[in-house]
Amino acid sequence: MSYIETLKKLKKNSISPIYFIYGTENFFIENIKKEMMKQVVNNNEDNISVYSLDEVPIQEVIQDVETYPFFGERKLVIANNPVFLKSKSEKLPFEHDLSALEFYLTNPVDYTVFVIIAPFEKLDERKKISKSLKKYTSMVNCEPIKEREIRAWIETIINGLHITLDKEVYDLLEAEFSTNLQLLEVELEKLALYAGEEGHITREIAENIIAHNINSSSLRLVDAVIENDLKRAISIFKDLQILKEDPIALIGLLAFQFRTILRVKLLKQKGYSQFQMQKQLNVHPYVIKIALGRERQFTIQKLQQIINQLANTDAIMKQGRMEKEIAFELLIYNIIYKAA
Repeated sequence: MSYIETLKKLKKNSISPIYFIYGTENFFIENIKKEMMKQVVNNNEDNISVYSLDEVPIQEVIQDVETYPFFGERKLVIANNPVFLKSKSEKLPFEHDLSALEFYLTNPVDYTVFVIIAPFEKLDERKKISKSLKKYTSMVNCEPIKEREIRAWIETIINGLHITLDKEVYDLLEAEFSTNLQLLEVELEKLALYAGEEGHITREIAENIIAHNINSSSLRLVDAVIENDLKRAISIFKDLQILKEDPIALIGLLAFQFRTILRVKLLKQKGYSQFQMQKQLNVHPYVIKIALGRERQFTIQKLQQIINQLANTDAIMKQGRMEKEIAFELLIYNIIYKAA
């Protein structure tokens, strides 16, 4: 099951006796755990047991799972880090009796919800116990969502919040939060609170409400440069000044953005695919996607000239030949109006 499907079932009190959660997206894992604690035992900590399987053998955990709850009718037992599912075994001061787990998978009790969480990038699916978990449990995929799935993820959240977004808002949210789903959900909830049910969010509203980080602000600066919007570029810079961001650091971020655009443009001319570019440059896939959308706006000559201007302004600031703020504003003006 997916993360979303699992949450929906839990909220409807459709609960399985055994769950096997795998993947490294901690945001998904933590949300599912919170919902389980709420739905299974009503957040009663007396009926919750948590183990780490690199510290406790599985047979001891199974003993707890099979023990009737002292408080209430149902309990929740969570077993983290099942190292016996990895390809390379870890040396432990004890042995896991996997036969105890094998037996329990086919004979679960009805008063315990047992959850095994494997926060690993890869499992050894050749092992007998891996196959048994796949066969007898409710498996929950908590792997990080792929870059191409971000937009669908946003759609899922806003449908639940009953709001709609301009296309530009999707782009903005992807640029800001593609690597932090928790912040993405928080910011969408803020937008929904502002717009109200059935409300609509424009780019202007989103830019005023969402919490921008310094890296994404450099993306917005590049957007303003591409659009030859000096007023907007200076406005973004003024916002960053309020946040005490150093103009030298901003030049570094802008240089990274324009160097990436240049490198992507050169790789595109050589026939590289988006995936090959990502491997070659060793950056997040979304960085490549953004650069591909921008490279058409520039010639190689113009990109090289912009990078030289950034380097020259960086030297001017570091040598103290001009006030940093004035030098940065002059830089933005020159990039927009004087770059060939």
